Amino acid sequence: MTAPNDTVADDDALYVLTAVLLTPAQFPSVLADDYPAACATLALEPYAEGYGLVLGQDGSGARWTVVVDDVSLVAVAIAAWDCGMEYDLSPDDRSVVCALPGWPLPVAVAAPGVAAPHDPLPDPEAEGTEPAPLAPPDTESWGPAQRRMGADEIAHRWSAWREQIDDETAFTSPPGAESPRAEAGTGSEGTTGATPGAEAAAEAGSESGSEPGSRSGSEPDPHPEAEVQGEVGAESGSGSGGPDDSAASPPTQAPSGVHPGVRRALAEAHAYVDTPPPPGRVRSSFATGDARMLRADGPGWSLVARTDDIAFILLDEEPGEVLPVGRGPELPGLLKALDALAVRPA
Repeated sequence: MTAPNDTVADDDALYVLTAVLLTPAQFPSVLADDYPAACATLALEPYAEGYGLVLGQDGSGARWTVVVDDVSLVAVAIAAWDCGMEYDLSPDDRSVVCALPGWPLPVAVAAPGVAAPHDPLPDPEAEGTEPAPLAPPDTESWGPAQRRMGADEIAHRWSAWREQIDDETAFTSPPGAESPRAEAGTGSEGTTGATPGAEAAAEAGSESGSEPGSRSGSEPDPHPEAEVQGEVGAESGSGSGGPDDSAASPPTQAPSGVHPGVRRALAEAHAYVDTPPPPGRVRSSFATGDARMLRADGPGWSLVARTDDIAFILLDEEPGEVLPVGRGPELPGLLKALDALAVRPA
């Protein structure tokens, strides 16, 4: 394998454009809610050591995702690229597990001297038994992949999203305060314009940067114009609210209490403490100070939180909505318990 260069392409070479890790602690959330399910999406065994996914083009310009078991090599390459350093990622052929047609993530760059990126032509000798080419999810629609990508972007740019929440207004309101959702009348279907979850998913699904190893997806606008939907309640520090069409300020508390989807997500997250979920369903990574950044997923929901702060929840049933959950009496203990069982990068 070789990285892109300015020479004429060799038909037998793979011109590496970028790479990502597929391990219990770090995997493309676009694939699934947890590590075993992500491996199943690519028809791989969920080995504890994990894999590296190398995305590139062959000499004809066709897209390929090469799966290798040399995780350390791929991790070093990604770290070098993230620091702006050059690194020739050339895994040994013996480390190659398989080559899958297509790319599961969007890639903005292309190898020079070859045709534009395209799916490989079917092998006539395979007689239709080859897997369908991998493809990134459609960022114009909303579903589990977009929900997880939105949560990833919020975790990546936590400070920018956190700034959109004013604790005095998002998590408190005077008795009898009217719900913005009630004003909208029809919930998410009654709102207009982009909402933070859709914006974050679109950013995560946009094409990656121009250098090998660049992150898949752009970073969100640090001052998004979309609104954040508040969730405040006595039981968990969360409740319901919704965006209106006139302002970008965080909403006030809804009289109806906790959004049922948020209630369900928090209950299922609590259940993880007693019955640990599959590896990767809860992940913990570094944050500033002594805090940790948590990512948790379940059927129809994603949670992103700092252990010393609030949480955000995204739901399949609320397209594009980001639902903040205040600290309250229960959230700190839940986040601490989730962090204790989460998998962490080596």
